[in-house]
Amino acid sequence: MNSHEIELIDSHAHIHGDEFSADFTAMLERATASGIRTIITVGADLESSKAAVNLAERFENIYCAVGVHPHDAAGVTEDTYLQIAELATHCGSAVAIGEIGLDFYRDRSPRDLQETVFRRFIGVARELSLPLIVHDRDAHERVMTILREERAHSVGGVLHCFSGDLAMARECIDMGFYISIPGTVTYPNNHALHDVVRGVKIEHMLVETDCPYLSPVPYRGERNEPSHVRLTAEKVAALKGLTLEDVARISTLNCEKLFRIGGGAQSARIAYRIRNSLYLNITNRCSNRCTFCAKFDDFTVKGHYLQLDHEPSASEVLAAVGNGADCDEIVFCGYGEPLIRLDLVKEVASALKHRGFRIRINTDGQANLVHGRNILPELAGMIDSLSVSLNAADAQTYAKLCNTPFGADGFQGVCDFLREAKKHIPRVTASAVTVPGLDVAEVKRLAQSLGVDFREREYAEVG
Repeated sequence: MNSHEIELIDSHAHIHGDEFSADFTAMLERATASGIRTIITVGADLESSKAAVNLAERFENIYCAVGVHPHDAAGVTEDTYLQIAELATHCGSAVAIGEIGLDFYRDRSPRDLQETVFRRFIGVARELSLPLIVHDRDAHERVMTILREERAHSVGGVLHCFSGDLAMARECIDMGFYISIPGTVTYPNNHALHDVVRGVKIEHMLVETDCPYLSPVPYRGERNEPSHVRLTAEKVAALKGLTLEDVARISTLNCEKLFRIGGGAQSARIAYRIRNSLYLNITNRCSNRCTFCAKFDDFTVKGHYLQLDHEPSASEVLAAVGNGADCDEIVFCGYGEPLIRLDLVKEVASALKHRGFRIRINTDGQANLVHGRNILPELAGMIDSLSVSLNAADAQTYAKLCNTPFGADGFQGVCDFLREAKKHIPRVTASAVTVPGLDVAEVKRLAQSLGVDFREREYAEVG
């Protein structure tokens, strides 16, 4: 993938110091060449916060955060809080209070003073309605306790250079915080961070360098710089089973949301890429109203905004597909039930099949009930695979989870659809979302009895 195809944000850098004075312009050029669109440079004391502000005011693609690192907590005075607040208030490019927090590894300031300063700066962030950038080293329990006690959830923020375990990561996310992944994720033996990345949704992650520190492989031991955040994103992509483009798009959107920068309102996507599949979003209407459906909270899937302002025509869909370069398959999915628009699916699928594409449909399996006939023979020869949301092993559970408008016929309709589908479609898979309390094994047994494959879909994981 070429660098111009991705846009990454280095969410935590220290590029305002002497480490970059000799090659600052060249460093920025290398970042741009690597697809780094934006850099957030982060103050660690009053002097460096002023330097960060100065840099952000000079460069359009650089933002800053202001705060005092726990190493320097012992030197904080009442005037320090006032000056940090002043910098944050009057610099239009100041996006957060930080880095602040606790460092019980080096203990360069007494721990009680660190905690006092940390609490006060959370208060400053609340007063200014700015998110937090939190430093945490060997102080996990106290950091989380203070964030809870000081109501930090009201402004949110990020645990930068995350070093906790998976349980802590989930606790941070429950509190409304992001976790930021540094270059140390590229270290082969950093199994704890690898587990965190695998176990947390990408929608809750940022990527960072923390430069000039913590260079990723293969630059370990050398000065770090913003261009290297691409290597971190590549490792996250490998651990998550995503592409670099996916991680860049999603982490950039996360950063924009947290720090309220760039972006603006997104336009709805008709065709959108996740991994190496091209998805088609042709309707937001659904036959069911599933309790676990994420669109009731957010119409964004893996960084793509999918709330349509109109249902596209076949020509619009085909135009959105374009040449479909490098995609492994085209999937009718989107944020609605595609087979509600059966005629459009057939027209578009036929055109794409003639161009040699593999075609899949993700469906709730209610199409025969919606249209009042067996529609599966109409898809034969055009569709290579069907993924059908079974979601339950009995009618009562199905009705509770999926809110089908067809009553008891809804569950039976899905089962009949699956049984019939294998006669007309080469590959048919039943799926179930791992909703808490659902007996997924029982759903799998039902799918097998219907003669189709089975796949678990992670609860609250979309795309």
